Amino acid sequence: MSTYRALVAKDLRVELRTWQSVPAMALLAVGTFVLFRFGLDRTELEGTLAAGILLVTTLFAGLLAVNRLFVPEREEGGFETMRLAPVPAAAVFLAKATVLFVYLAIFGAITLAAFAFFFTPDIASLPLLLLVILLFNAAISVTGAFVSPIATNSRSRDLLVPILLIPLLVPAIVAAAQVAGPVFNPSLPAFSSYSGWLIAAVLYDFVFAALGLALYDFLLDD
Repeated sequence: MSTYRALVAKDLRVELRTWQSVPAMALLAVGTFVLFRFGLDRTELEGTLAAGILLVTTLFAGLLAVNRLFVPEREEGGFETMRLAPVPAAAVFLAKATVLFVYLAIFGAITLAAFAFFFTPDIASLPLLLLVILLFNAAISVTGAFVSPIATNSRSRDLLVPILLIPLLVPAIVAAAQVAGPVFNPSLPAFSSYSGWLIAAVLYDFVFAALGLALYDFLLDD
């Protein structure tokens, strides 16, 4: 746990000093909302359309953070040093996933405020919406931390991350959209109509977290 805490603190200090990931994610989200606002010519959204715009914007912003996940190590030669040091791969995976989740949590607070400003959605249950967003953020975090080392040393890493990450996240975004859609309706349907998708979102997070813990040593070596 000490290694995990040290890695998380290091990455968060780097972000606090440079502010390269979270501001870029927020600007992308606001720009996307502006495009949808004037492209759709609508000031109010509800249902699956509102859920789709919010979740897809979160996904694209998350790609920026995943692309930069190992940038400090890659630019300063820390990646090789980390592999030579007696650092458990599981601790690296958990640290990177945690850092991604923190980025997405900060980004999510900004995004929800901007989304409400541009589209004034009718939210039937704010706690359920926050739960869906947290589960989707966790999916991006564990899957992004899983994919990022594969692209770290590739010349096409900016292309490789979305090519690998988006197909892997399809089940997560489908499950999140199936739950978030009813949340943006004036009256929330019965829990039984979307409870299966909520369970699927939780299972997705656990499966990729387990895969990361089991396989991260091989991913870092390759």
